[in-house]
This record gives sequence, C-alpha cells and structure tokens, in this order.
Amino acid sequence: MLSYIDTHCHLDGPEFAEDRDDVVRRAREAGCAAILVPAIDLPSVTAVLEVCRHYSGYCYPMVGLHPEEVRADWQQVLAEMKGYLASNPVAIGEVGLDFYWSREFAAEQLLAFEEQVRWSVETRLPLMIHCRKAQNEMVSILKKYARELPGGVFHCFTGNEQEARQLLEFEGFVLGIGGVFTFKKSHLPEVLPAAVPLSRIVLETDAPYMAPVPMRGQRNESAYITYVIQQMAASYGLTPDEVAATTMANARRLFAI
Repeated sequence: MLSYIDTHCHLDGPEFAEDRDDVVRRAREAGCAAILVPAIDLPSVTAVLEVCRHYSGYCYPMVGLHPEEVRADWQQVLAEMKGYLASNPVAIGEVGLDFYWSREFAAEQLLAFEEQVRWSVETRLPLMIHCRKAQNEMVSILKKYARELPGGVFHCFTGNEQEARQLLEFEGFVLGIGGVFTFKKSHLPEVLPAAVPLSRIVLETDAPYMAPVPMRGQRNESAYITYVIQQMAASYGLTPDEVAATTMANARRLFAI
C-alpha cells in the first residue's frame, strides 16, 4: 500500500464537521501517514489545535494568518496569534499574499506576511506560503531573509517552468502539489518533470477544495491524494511507491514529523 503525507488539509473546517472521524479513517486506509492542518485566522487557530489534539500523533497544526483574512487590525491579530506559537506547531501557515480578488489590503498583506516570515526565522519553523497574483512581491520579501529562513512550502503551485525555478532558488523550499496536477487543462504534468526534481515536491490536498480527477467537483479529502500520486508517477516515469516515499521523506524532513 502507498504511504504518503498530506501537507495541507483544512480538516478543522465546517465541511468536515459531520464526518471528520470517517475522513480520517479513510485517509489512514488509503495510506496517508499524517495530515498537516493550517490555521487561516485567529478563531481557526483554536479549532486547528483542537483537531490536532483529538488526532494526536496523526494531525499536526500550523499557526498563521491567511492573506485573504488580513484586515486593518492585522497587528492586533498577529500579536494575539503569536502566543499560540508556544503550542508546538510544525509550521507558520497559512501565510502569504493574495491580490487575485482585491488589493484593498495589499499594504497590510505585505506587512503581515513579512512579520510572519520573521516568525519563521525566529522559531526555525518552516513557512506554508499561499501566493496568488503576487509572486514578484513575495519573492522580494523572501529574498531579504533568504539566508536565515529554515525553508517552507510554496503551497498549491500552478506556475510555469520559469516560476518554478525562481521559487526553488530558495534553499530548503519545496512546491506543494495537489489535485490541480490531474486537471485536464493543467500544464503541471509537463512543467514539473522538466523543472522540478521530485526531491523538491510535497503532496497536499488543500481539502475540502480542489479535489483531483476523478473526484473533481466533490469535497476533497486526504484519501484522494492517491489519484495525484498515480498521475505524478506517470509523468516522472516512476512507480507510485517511489513518488509516495520520496514526497513523504521530503515532508518529514521539512516539518520534523
């Protein structure tokens, strides 16, 4: 049986409230060895920590403020959120920049992201980075701390070869790959083997979002990563076991789990 890690699953979300135990059971049965759960705002930190306590040794928390949740009060929110770093999260996340829908709080997003990048430097915890329509701004901030950062994940990478190579210039960072890899119009099956060694990839769902083919349109869950593994193996010319084992080793090394 395959053995892999889901490095990004919103298992604390209301979408899983009715059957969370079943979702975890199916993940275990599919070969998922661990699930990493990111916070997105202050209320979610408590929920994430509770889920990870309930599934202790299997689910691992991250603490961070998602860019789409950044508002004028970001400093107050981060001051309170920083206290939760004593709860032993495995990463700072989900953090980053998102200018896709709106630039209303763009200045605040930049400041909040940089503050959390500093948390990563201080705590030696890796970053779980969300970035949409803001790669240049994100890279500019990361370059300031490149020599000090412990590494991290560029979550939900969907870019081209040039963008992949630019991101992998940051030592210790990997690309998070999930259901998008299986989409009919995705160029990732061509981009990744050409530009990204498997040693720089971790697997993720971003569940409940972005379920892979043939589950597209349904609620995503950790068990469905097996579909991504199958297609990635075909693209890289490897066996599914090789893809699962290598990406799991990458995750264990990065998150120290």
